[in-house]
Amino acid sequence: MSSSCDPEYAPAGDVGGALMVIDSRLKAIYDGKVDPDPEQRLLMDQYLASLGPGGAQDLLDGACTLIYMFMTWLRKAHEDHDKDVIEYVVPNLVATMRTMPRSVRPEAIPTMAAMVIAAGTGLSPSLWRRQYGEWTDEEMNPLEATAFLLAEHINRITGDRDYATRMITNALSSAEQD
Repeated sequence: MSSSCDPEYAPAGDVGGALMVIDSRLKAIYDGKVDPDPEQRLLMDQYLASLGPGGAQDLLDGACTLIYMFMTWLRKAHEDHDKDVIEYVVPNLVATMRTMPRSVRPEAIPTMAAMVIAAGTGLSPSLWRRQYGEWTDEEMNPLEATAFLLAEHINRITGDRDYATRMITNALSSAEQD
């Protein structure tokens, strides 16, 4: 049975831009920088400011697409070991978010967990969220943190710091060729 939240109905958004944001955060953390480099932060702020309202929505949809793609990969990886992705990924994600009160306010955690569960069950995070209203400014950091944490989780599982980024880049490249 088809759902109004099926990914085929969802806008992909600016996946490349969203991936750039997540990849820069991953590299900063892997380089031991807890706080973003001021120059890097300025460049990112300038990029985000240049997007305008339509571009910001595209970036938001791109982040949701990343979350969907990351959860699809994680679901398949867990199924290969007869494990449930929701059981193994969501509690870890929630526990990590709880340790990040400056980036992820406690009231945003249930929304992020539900969005990840939606993606893990094959629904579009973007369309799932739209059922409950527009994104709020307070949800932007948690959304970014969710995509970041899923990418970092994939990198940790594979033992490769660039795996999640490379996986998406390869998917984008093959989509362009088709």
